[in-house]
Amino acid sequence: MCVPQSLSAMLGAIPVGERCGTQIMNRYCFMPFSPVALLPAVALLLAALLSGCGQAPPPPAPQPPSTAPASTPQAVSSPAAPESAAPAADSDKWWSALPRAAWSDFRKIDTLNPWFEVYEIVEGVFAIYEPGQYEEVISYLIVGSRSALLFDSGLGMGDIQSVVKQLTSKRVSVLNSHAHYDHVGGNYQFDTIVGMKHPFALARSKGAPNSERVEFVSGDWVWKKLPPNFVLSDYRTRPWEYSRWLRPGEFIDLGGVSLEVIHAPGHSPDSIVLLDRKRRLLFTGDTFYLAPLYAQLEESSFTDYMATAAKLAALAGEVDYLLMAHNTPLAESRYLLDLDQAFQAIALERARFSLTDEGREYPFKGFSILTADPPEDNAPIIDAL
Repeated sequence: MCVPQSLSAMLGAIPVGERCGTQIMNRYCFMPFSPVALLPAVALLLAALLSGCGQAPPPPAPQPPSTAPASTPQAVSSPAAPESAAPAADSDKWWSALPRAAWSDFRKIDTLNPWFEVYEIVEGVFAIYEPGQYEEVISYLIVGSRSALLFDSGLGMGDIQSVVKQLTSKRVSVLNSHAHYDHVGGNYQFDTIVGMKHPFALARSKGAPNSERVEFVSGDWVWKKLPPNFVLSDYRTRPWEYSRWLRPGEFIDLGGVSLEVIHAPGHSPDSIVLLDRKRRLLFTGDTFYLAPLYAQLEESSFTDYMATAAKLAALAGEVDYLLMAHNTPLAESRYLLDLDQAFQAIALERARFSLTDEGREYPFKGFSILTADPPEDNAPIIDAL
């Protein structure tokens, strides 16, 4: 099972395979298969044969994790639906890894809504965490002296607006890192939604019915008590309307806090990151976190992702920490350099990989990259309008 670890351990670039077991896997954990893992078992087997097999048989060789489609209860390594992966069933549940020790480094703020956990990462930056559902998604409330910005609005299962109101009385706008369901679910609860005008985001703003979303809030996808007034048969991605469009390179001034909007396509064509130059912080959305990164989705572009990785690597010297959107909140900025090197290694066919039901998984130190087989652009490259 995954071993919870402190923030300092998380930032120590320990290979993911050393942190995780084969039974609990989500965006934070995976166990890439390596032939080296077979050597101890082979050595024991040879020793037994040479001694006339008088000893007990060697232990079974480690096996790679299940890569069954997400529609099956055992699937955990990669998603069937185009945004997510399914949790493990049976003995070891994915939530056995909770609470994640990395959160203990931050001040926890009591909230009236038990579905959410809230932590102050730095002054005026609050992580709103939903550990009760498999995505373990994190939205960020960034508060300035005049106004506040909610970067992503979560799953839409709980009343995130009430949490935001508890944290600030200032005017709040919502900006999504991208338009996947676990980042836009609470948009409908707010009056002001700003975004980068892109066909993918516009299409997603129409919402999605219960039939396309109910799987993600059923069975082993959820372990906590459901939020008050939550109705399973009514869960869906509710539509929203944009109030104003942003341009790449535009600055959002909250009063003493300035956030630069950077287009970061790859995971999805509308993905963005936010740069706080003054505090040397980068809010990465799903462009980077310490877990398998999705470049294999229908709307993904490997070429775009690689270009984004190179662009963000150029910012590594201007950033100290990455604020990530899943599982744990903080990573050192050196991972931007690692991400760029990882994509280059894949493109040059110098990176090892294992096959999954959806393509390839390339393991790197602290994260992995999921691609098609071979890596390719699944979606047309469309710039923001």
